[in-house]
Amino acid sequence: MLIGICTCEIFIYEANSLKEKRRIVKSIIEKSKNRFNISISEVGYNDKWQKALIGFAIVSNDKVIVEQTIESVTKFMSSYSEIEIIDIDREIL
Repeated sequence: MLIGICTCEIFIYEANSLKEKRRIVKSIIEKSKNRFNISISEVGYNDKWQKALIGFAIVSNDKVIVEQTIESVTKFMSSYSEIEIIDIDREIL
């Protein structure tokens, strides 16, 4: 069994308040969860209104599936015009 862990630090251009940030981050999290069947959550920068740290995990028996899923999720996140991915940290256990 393999576990893929990834954290993405994002900058949110259109967030002028925590409420707007939560709306954008919640949308990314829910759509990613539904599309890729992953465990995902906001894990950092909870009090910053233009930054967020989103973490997600994948469990599989196949390393290729774990790597492809991480790549697909990060590509999906980068398709949002409201955000920019600043840093990505990946780990496979």
